[in-house]
Formats: sequence, C-alpha cells, structure tokens
Amino acid sequence: MYVDSHCHLSFPELRARIPEVRAAMRAAAVDRALCICTRIEEFDAVHALAMAHDNFWCTVGVHPDEEGVLEPDESMLLELAARPRVVAIGESGLDYYRLNGRTVADMAWQRERFRVHIRAARRSGLPLVVHTRSAGDDTIGLLRQEGQGDVRGVFHCFTETADVAREALALGFQISFSGILTFRNAEELRAVAAEVPLDRCLIETDSPYLAPVPYRGRVNEPAHVVHVAAELARIKGLRVQEVAEATSRNFDRLFERIGEAA
Repeated sequence: MYVDSHCHLSFPELRARIPEVRAAMRAAAVDRALCICTRIEEFDAVHALAMAHDNFWCTVGVHPDEEGVLEPDESMLLELAARPRVVAIGESGLDYYRLNGRTVADMAWQRERFRVHIRAARRSGLPLVVHTRSAGDDTIGLLRQEGQGDVRGVFHCFTETADVAREALALGFQISFSGILTFRNAEELRAVAAEVPLDRCLIETDSPYLAPVPYRGRVNEPAHVVHVAAELARIKGLRVQEVAEATSRNFDRLFERIGEAA
C-alpha cells in the first residue's frame, strides 16, 4: 500500500536491524523501499540490500555534504547504475545550509559534482534523486543547464520555497515529503504540500533521520512513512488510502526500472 521512496538502511542505526525493520514494514503495509546511496564507498552495502530483498531497490550517487570521499566520474556512475536493482542516480545536489565559514562561491566543488550526476542521469535515462537545501536557485539553474530538458527525477525531503517547488514541477520533477511535514514549525512546508498536485507527490522517511510525529527524536524507519502519508492526506483533505495509492503509482511511474525487474 505505501512506498518509502527514500531511506538509508545501510546506516549504522538500521543495518543491524533489517529483519526487525522489514517486519515493521509488513505490519504497517509499507510494501517497498528505495535504499539511497550517499557515497561510492557505501554502494556495495546499499546494493547488497537491494539484491537480498525483493521489495528493496537502490540508487548510486554522492551526497553534496560528503567531503574527502571517492569522486565518481560519469563513466563510474553509469557502470554502477547498470547493475541489477539500481533504479536512479543520486542522491546528489547542493547544500548551502552548513557552509562552516565558507562562501557559496567556495562550494564550486559541490556544483561540479552535481553536474556530473545530472549528466549521468541524462546519459543513462534514469531518474535523478536531488538533495537541495538553502540552494534552490542554483539547483534549478544547474538542472536547466545540464539536464537539457531530458532529466527527470525527484526533489527529496523537500524543504525549499513554493517558488522552487513550482520550478521543479515545471522541469518535470516530482516532490517528496518527509516527516518534516508533521513538525509543528513546518507551516510553510505544509502550504507547499497543499499546492503540489497529488500526481506529482512522493512520500519518504529519509530514515534513520527526521522521524515524524509521534516518533520525533527517535530513530526513523520505513514503517513510519504512514504518518507522512496521513499528514499529506490531512493537508489535501483526502483519505489516506488515496494518498498511499497515488504516491505508490507516482513511484512506479518515476522509477520505471522497478517494473522492468518485476
């Protein structure tokens, strides 16, 4: 019924608890999960999860906050993306939230990394999982420059402005909402969610982070995506089943390779 479109099950908080995590998913009717890669060094572990479980898939990419890690070129990304059960490039993007004394100009290395990932997505035909935080204008600008209208994907764990959401939608991207949607101080984000058409919405946990209310402050896991769906349904005045079904259809439409492997 539900799909967690973005989780990090290879992270230490969850990787030793996979049987328990999967049992909780079954109990909550969370049928599938997309395991996200944040460093090339962790790709084998992420890919192993997808290969070991018939309702897990994975991505390949490098998160913008990762420094001092292996920097893939397009060829490496394309090679890894061709492996079974890899359905997207990412997550990658731009993050200017924590500059740590640097300027936006100093983040040229992030922008170059993102360019490589956009090009790999364009060449592979796979969707791109985009991370953007306090960097909406540059993110949209690079997608326009490098995507050439041929790159689709999702802005995951969306926290940018309504204007950025509109630009992303105009480029053909979907918008994914996380447990942040349930937070007391997230009124602006809820307003964005109200505006995004249901047929362009995904739901996610970004686990082990950002657990939704009523689990805020605890380790997050895919089973908790039901609370994101419930909040999105409340915002849109829909039944939660409608949101579950729509976001699952959107997931299947975006990550087409899942259907090919079924």
